[in-house]
Amino acid sequence: YFQFVQQWPPTNCRVRNKPCSKPRPLQNFTIHGLWPSNYSNPTMPSKCTGSQFKKENVYPQLRSKMKISWPDVESGNDTRFWESEWNKHGTCSEDTLNQVQYFQRSHAMWRSHNVTEILRNASIVPHPTQTWSYSDIVSPIKTATKRTPLLRCKYDKKTQLLHEVVF
Repeated sequence: YFQFVQQWPPTNCRVRNKPCSKPRPLQNFTIHGLWPSNYSNPTMPSKCTGSQFKKENVYPQLRSKMKISWPDVESGNDTRFWESEWNKHGTCSEDTLNQVQYFQRSHAMWRSHNVTEILRNASIVPHPTQTWSYSDIVSPIKTATKRTPLLRCKYDKKTQLLHEVVF
């Protein structure tokens, strides 16, 4: 199966020891990756033997879409981020998706499972003092997508911050 992972850039940037690529991180969930998973050990990708990343496969129209849905919020080098995600995870998907299909499918999933819009429609928007329960966040996502997401959080001091939404 595939894990489709979206990240919340402000959390990603806040818990790092070094600054992210932009002083004010994006205020939208962005793609972290599409990860083929081994059911017996979903956190450990197996060594895959698919073809290595080819920059020319990310043609201009796809590139412009991915700069919105799948930017590198840490260093700002989008192409290098896509290359590392393909070489680590995408190569494991080649029996199902070639490189172009892998990136096209990821972008399409981001559009159809737009966590930012889903939460905004449920009046859940980031705020420095507002907090939500796990179910407050999962419920509108489940209603909109018909899928129960996994939420991953990170800690900053004693505060638990939403970091990733996984389908």
